[in-house]
Amino acid sequence: MSERNSFATRLLRWHRQHGRHDLPWQCDRNLYRVWVAEIMLQQTQVSTVIPYYQCFMSVFPDLRALSAAPLERVLECWSGLGYYSRARNLHRTARIIAADYDGCFPRDYVDVLSLPGIGRSTAGAILAQALGQRHTLLDGNVKRVLARYHAVEGWPGRTAVLEQLWRHAENHTPERNLADYTQAIMDLGATVCTRSRPACASCPLRSDCIASNTDRVGLFPAPRPKKTLPVKSARLLVLTNKQGAILLEKRPPAGIWGGLWSLPETAPDESVESVCKDRWGFRVLDFEDGVSFRHSFSHYHLDITPCQVRVRERADHINDPGQLFWCRFDDSTPPAMATPVARIVRQYTIT
Repeated sequence: MSERNSFATRLLRWHRQHGRHDLPWQCDRNLYRVWVAEIMLQQTQVSTVIPYYQCFMSVFPDLRALSAAPLERVLECWSGLGYYSRARNLHRTARIIAADYDGCFPRDYVDVLSLPGIGRSTAGAILAQALGQRHTLLDGNVKRVLARYHAVEGWPGRTAVLEQLWRHAENHTPERNLADYTQAIMDLGATVCTRSRPACASCPLRSDCIASNTDRVGLFPAPRPKKTLPVKSARLLVLTNKQGAILLEKRPPAGIWGGLWSLPETAPDESVESVCKDRWGFRVLDFEDGVSFRHSFSHYHLDITPCQVRVRERADHINDPGQLFWCRFDDSTPPAMATPVARIVRQYTIT
């Protein structure tokens, strides 16, 4: 038996008994449903994704519904899941497919790879799971499995290490049962070959896993080199009017929290009175800073200070309702906001 067949055969046998077979995107499986799932699963655990996926599918059951929807509605359904560029890319891709592919998700690997937000691993996972095409994938779970099985030295973020892992992934990918194999190797990394406290005794690949046989499982894969993240600071203004509504401002389409509704942001040392007067012509009645907290992104920490600001009663006149509006948060569907912004709003909402 070849190395490829031995690896894949054992993995598939394990998956039939121990793998996950009832995930929402495994039911009524098609290109659209698998694509949405794979985008949501980028840097997010299955348990977190499931309720968002179910909600998303109830609102956008097919590609036509997604492409016809305004971005604002898509972001509302994504609110709280994080990494919002994924939602913007989903929406953008849906419209590209509607315009360039007659509304049908492409079946060719090169075409799929050309779409926004879809890289080599995601393209392979989509086509393997939805159509059974033979493509390799290399998400975080698979990198961990292969790095340990072959004792691949170095951090997977380095080009040379990544290329080595891709070669191993290609060698192990079978010619048949691609949908099951793709799910199996991801499941093994997620449930057995976990980052901490892996269950090596339950692993179907243990007999020839180099890391396990040399008692070095904890050394693979090598961690990302430590890097001190910069720290930025911002004050988020909780502007309230006489009616108890809070002013929201739409963020630019690109960048952090792109396209989401947020609280107006200022530098910590800016004058609250001057900002309110210069930006909106508001007169500040009083203001008070709240307790600061830290929100971390992948490339920096943001220390946020919420500041409740009461403004004069007639400050509810807004000249640009597409970018600013007063919200009372008593509707059934709140606007799309990032998690730390929603946290502040919940704290200060006047009911």
